[in-house]
Amino acid sequence: MHEVMPVVIVTGASRGAGRGIATALGRHGCTVYVTGRSEQTGDHALPGTIYETAEAVSAAGGTGIAVRCDHANDEQVKALFERVEAEQGRLDILVNNAAAIHDELTQPGEFWEKPLKLSGLIDVGVRSGYVASWYAGAIMARQNDGLIVFTSASGAVHYSLGPAYGAHKVGMDKMAFDMAADFRHADKNIAVVSVWMGALLTDRLKAIIAADREKFGHLEGRCETPEFTGEVVWGIYKDPALLSLSGSTLVGAEIARKYGITDAGGRVPATAQELHPGVAPMTFHSAVIR
Repeated sequence: MHEVMPVVIVTGASRGAGRGIATALGRHGCTVYVTGRSEQTGDHALPGTIYETAEAVSAAGGTGIAVRCDHANDEQVKALFERVEAEQGRLDILVNNAAAIHDELTQPGEFWEKPLKLSGLIDVGVRSGYVASWYAGAIMARQNDGLIVFTSASGAVHYSLGPAYGAHKVGMDKMAFDMAADFRHADKNIAVVSVWMGALLTDRLKAIIAADREKFGHLEGRCETPEFTGEVVWGIYKDPALLSLSGSTLVGAEIARKYGITDAGGRVPATAQELHPGVAPMTFHSAVIR
């Protein structure tokens, strides 16, 4: 099914999870289009640019291509997908990772006491994931092959950092379920999954831990590296039973064990269930209304 090295888009990949996912897919020889808004140091309070990530992809063994794209701008997103199809003739994997994360998300206070801009997670997060998938879905439907991935977390089923964050995560899971149903209904060999990531030891989380070690210090030894989810995505893509996974919300640390994937140093990250007994992805109902 997958004879040539995959063409991939990873959104929101200047830093953090997106950069790790892109770099890991580069290890497997993928051509990875890296999107984000950060083009030079200083564009964001945290380090990382799309060009640095593209270089990391290429250094890892793939081909990294940086594309400046604001995922709040539909025209820029349209141009991105048109460019990928024109240059590569296909798109094999889309990883929807772009999200508008602000520092106030982790600060004390109830949702109405925090800045309204936190609602941006519903725009660059839920909506942007839909828009990117809309363009990717059309390309993949024509070639009758492909994988769409949403990066999510257990905050989809329990309180975590407020309603905007929760709406974003549950939105990822439900879109994967519903998009998979449409591809299945159209008899297309395209899979859509949502992957729960654990706490990631990104520059952002390192800063959060350093700012309040008493509250967040326990996370240091329990975090996943940003590259871990990229290895999980590769395992999913190469699974001969890929289509049977379509529509599922998969716990990254859990499915990694199925594929024999470990994190840096051979570590096996804890699953959401192990960290929070009883926590598991929602089971959506099979009823269909068309």
